[in-house]
Amino acid sequence: MIQEYFQSFNLFSENEIKEVLNLFETRKIYKNDYFVREGDHCKEIAFIESGIFRSYYISDEGKDMTYCFRFPNDLMASYSSFISGDPSMETMQAISDSNLLILKKNKIEELVRNRPNWTVFLKAIAEQEYMELEKRFFQLQRNNAAQRYTALLKNQPDYIQNIPLQYLASYLGITQRHLSRIRKEISF
Repeated sequence: MIQEYFQSFNLFSENEIKEVLNLFETRKIYKNDYFVREGDHCKEIAFIESGIFRSYYISDEGKDMTYCFRFPNDLMASYSSFISGDPSMETMQAISDSNLLILKKNKIEELVRNRPNWTVFLKAIAEQEYMELEKRFFQLQRNNAAQRYTALLKNQPDYIQNIPLQYLASYLGITQRHLSRIRKEISF
């Protein structure tokens, strides 16, 4: 899985990929445990081999607000904390038991110093994150909850049934009751 992920960028030789894979550490995170919590300093990136994560923050009113899900074959980090060194403004929680491959920030910095194609890779990751953020922003502005739910169902059909309703409803910006009505109306 992770080998195919790196191959998809067409930047690395097979030997470079093998070398990089040796830098990753494995970690198991159990359901409801955390990869990073609000206030922590994020000093690693994770590749999700299995499991589902949600990213959330606590609103000024004390509400738990899910704004992102991460699925197998995704990279995951509290990117603003990782880049800036500031405390994370988000919490990343496992929705299911998960297996991660972890790459520490100091290893990434070493790769960037010694291999120019890593700078290109990190630029591509930053561009992907920006496009994902922009897509999410426009979804919230242009689409109603049923359209957003349909898009999630279309893009992640194998995993959506494993996400608890309260997290899906929060992600969509609706109540669980409204989500139940939408799910009854939409059939795939």
